[in-house]
Amino acid sequence: MNIAEKPLDLAQMPSDSAQRWEWIKYQLRVHGCPPAELARQLDVTDRAIRAVKHAPYPRIERAIAKTLGVLPMQLWPERWNLDGTPLRLRPNRAESTVSYHSTVRSKDSGYSPVSHRITGAGV
Repeated sequence: MNIAEKPLDLAQMPSDSAQRWEWIKYQLRVHGCPPAELARQLDVTDRAIRAVKHAPYPRIERAIAKTLGVLPMQLWPERWNLDGTPLRLRPNRAESTVSYHSTVRSKDSGYSPVSHRITGAGV
């Protein structure tokens, strides 16, 4: 049996969030998909993968759990409801499945000293 085929033993998972994140990274490496590789597969930055350590990020949590062959609620029980939906602090905010790169516009800073809206004044 290859070490990457070894089933995940959740009983060894630390309860402390910082230690748990190190354990999850180790398990990803053992399963042949280190965090940097997972970021490439998902077309996100390494920072997006690391963000899971400190804050809920359901899309990335699902991808990590799928890679490890478990459910996200098993890795982050405090972030998921029993029915498998993410526990949201902002329930009306939908997850985006659009790639970051497809939403990036020009390098315009967004600052404009002239209004772009025609107000009808002076017409």
